[in-house]
Amino acid sequence: MSLIFKTIQTQGIAELSYLLGDDDEGVAAIFDPRTDVEVYLEMAREENLSITHIFETHIHADLVSGSRELCARLDSAKIFVSHEGGASYGFKHEKVKDGDQFKFGEVLVTARHTPGHTPEHMSYVLAEADHPETPWGILTGDSLFVSSAGRPDLLGEKHTKELAEKQFHTLRDFYLKLPDHVMIYPNHGAGSPCGADIGDRLSSTIGYERKFNKFLQFGDMKSFTDYALKTAPPMPHYYPVMKKVNAQGPEVLGSLPRVPGLSPKAFKKAIDQKAGVLVDVRKMLAFGGGHIPGALNLGGSPVLSIWAGWMLDPAKPILLVLENESDLDQIVPRFLRTGYSKFAGYLVGGMKAWDAAGYLNAQVAQMTVQDLNKRLSELVVIDVRSARATFFCRS
Repeated sequence: MSLIFKTIQTQGIAELSYLLGDDDEGVAAIFDPRTDVEVYLEMAREENLSITHIFETHIHADLVSGSRELCARLDSAKIFVSHEGGASYGFKHEKVKDGDQFKFGEVLVTARHTPGHTPEHMSYVLAEADHPETPWGILTGDSLFVSSAGRPDLLGEKHTKELAEKQFHTLRDFYLKLPDHVMIYPNHGAGSPCGADIGDRLSSTIGYERKFNKFLQFGDMKSFTDYALKTAPPMPHYYPVMKKVNAQGPEVLGSLPRVPGLSPKAFKKAIDQKAGVLVDVRKMLAFGGGHIPGALNLGGSPVLSIWAGWMLDPAKPILLVLENESDLDQIVPRFLRTGYSKFAGYLVGGMKAWDAAGYLNAQVAQMTVQDLNKRLSELVVIDVRSARATFFCRS
């Protein structure tokens, strides 16, 4: 028997999901899958595993859950979700309660109710079946992160105080009572808005977090709550939408959405007819040098998922301008992860074809840092970068 345990990192939304399997029995479980699920299917095939269980630690707010999509691609898998904390769902599933156990070869998985980030939140303790009293790891979901903890304010001000109290007790009465050697495997890494200043490492130990995690240093609930709310990053406004989508059950697509290629003439007609919102995913400098009037520039990096969530309406189709047409299969999943599955088309030939057709072009003026420095006395400089960035400017 050989334990197979793999971490799947989704950059941009900084999400971490997991495959836990046994190559003797040939079975596997997936925890917190993203919506573009091919990565899990390919991984299972490579390891000669059959995915039989799909677990959710909680109702996610930051991404579209891939549980239903993954389940639809499999013959015998079932979705397991927490029914603690009064949670309800609009799709077929299996109920999980605190203390429920599941066995994968010699690995015993025990569900533990860890409310605070959400009322229903469930973590999964990992132990050898012969030594269930001595766990070696825990899938912490969004309750405990490396150097941080899950924020308690995502359900609104009405519920924040209650959830903060539950989070305080989850951290002190559950996590701090685990042995130091236990490895923690969280649902997010650095960059996720689900926690404040999440550490760069993808995993840690209870002992390390006990010593250095600021969220584990508070002895009273008020101080903990004040700190948790003070340090929480701005909440993306699409989070409540994701909550509703994931509780009801995301639409099963079956494959990546089709994005038709449109000639410059057809693309212009689609713009004129307001067939969709115009999104240019090229690099910032390319966009500034020349773009279609009215286009939004989100950039094609993995963080596109979050920017789309902040700026776009998922009900409106998207008209895409790409850096390269070969980027399409990478760009579309980044939209899908935060709920954007409707596409009116992409511009065939990109901006070169648009320019060759003689259509209007807009620019955003750019200047070097040296030119900016010379003109500081006549300009108002606004730094719109995140709080982590540092801007030095001569007064």
